[in-house]
Amino acid sequence: MAVRIAKLVAFFSLLCMSTVFVAANSHTFARSLLPQELGLKKEKLSHLHFYFHDIVSGRNPTAVRVAEAKMTNSSATGFGAVVMIDDPLTEGPEMSSKENDVGLLMVQNYVFTEGKYNGSTLSVLGRNAVFSGVREMSIVGGSGLFRFARGYAQAKTHTMDRKTGDTVVNYNVYVFHY
Repeated sequence: MAVRIAKLVAFFSLLCMSTVFVAANSHTFARSLLPQELGLKKEKLSHLHFYFHDIVSGRNPTAVRVAEAKMTNSSATGFGAVVMIDDPLTEGPEMSSKENDVGLLMVQNYVFTEGKYNGSTLSVLGRNAVFSGVREMSIVGGSGLFRFARGYAQAKTHTMDRKTGDTVVNYNVYVFHY
C-alpha cells in the first residue's frame, strides 16, 4: 500500500510540473489589456508615510499571540503562531496621540440566495469603528454577477440593546461590477 501511494504522489508531482512547464511556455493563457478597454479612468498615485508602533512588552501590548502549534516555540521562524495586532499609526516616531476609539476588523461575505443576484457574493473588508455614526468599509471582490467587484459599504447602527448586545445595522453598499 505504501508503495502505491508513493507512486501516486510521484505521478501527481510529475503531472503538476508538466502542467506548469506547458503553461510557462504557452502565450495563449494570458493577454495584456488596456485599462480603457474596461472603462477605467486615469489612476492616481499617493504617497503615505507613517510610523507603526508594534508593542509586544509591558502592560498594554498592541500585538498578542492568541494561538500556536505544538512546534511553534522550537521553530526558528515562529511557524504556526497566530498573532492579533492593533498597532497605532502616527505621523512621527513618538506615541503622542491617544486613541479611545473601538474598532473591529470586519470580514464579511454577503451571499445572495434568491432574485437577480442569486448565487453571487460580495466580500467586505475593513475597519468598523462601531461607535461612529457611519462606518465605511471596502468591497474587495465578489463572485457570480459581482466578479471584479469594487466599491464600499456604509454601515450605520439602527438599533442596539446594550443589555443583550442585539444590534440591527443598516448597510448601504455601492459596488462597481460587470
